[in-house]
Amino acid sequence: MKSTLVNMVLSLGIITIIAAALLAGVYTTTKEPISAAQLNKQVEAIKAVTPAFDNDPVSEAIEITPEGESTPLKVFPAKMGGQLVGAAVESYSSQGFSGDIKLIYGFDADGNITGYAVMQHAETPGLGAKMDEWFRSPEGHRSVIGLNPATSNLTVSKDGGDVDAITAATITSRAFLDALTRAASAFAQLSAQK
Repeated sequence: MKSTLVNMVLSLGIITIIAAALLAGVYTTTKEPISAAQLNKQVEAIKAVTPAFDNDPVSEAIEITPEGESTPLKVFPAKMGGQLVGAAVESYSSQGFSGDIKLIYGFDADGNITGYAVMQHAETPGLGAKMDEWFRSPEGHRSVIGLNPATSNLTVSKDGGDVDAITAATITSRAFLDALTRAASAFAQLSAQK
């Protein structure tokens, strides 16, 4: 009985060690490709949301803490011939229906919104997940593209703002606009440093 128990414990110990070694190997093997894919996704998002640039916004990225916030945002300045033509700002909101959302917003040198890319969310498929296209749609007052945070009320129309919320997903819409407002504040601080 005792030897059976010892054999069982030894067997389980060896299996655990082998499994841990295999997991460590998989982690080591996949860590670099995953990091490269995330960087590529970020670079493509920056290109998609900002005006044309000839610098390397990723290597020139700076962190700016928006007024009234404690968490800094990463700002990627877009330059043409050494002049700031806009920027991409990584932002977030913790007010999503299903948790955090992370986006990259683009601004031109005048502060107008030039685009956005949804980087991560866990919103309801078919409802909150519509934010990927909803806020660039020309229908009604959905699109935020071309709006300037300095002159537009970037809240949902239900709250007196200038933007139509996603149908049946007002919480997600508020979170999207919360993240946008945070990004606009960081961009305004970058512009003030010019």
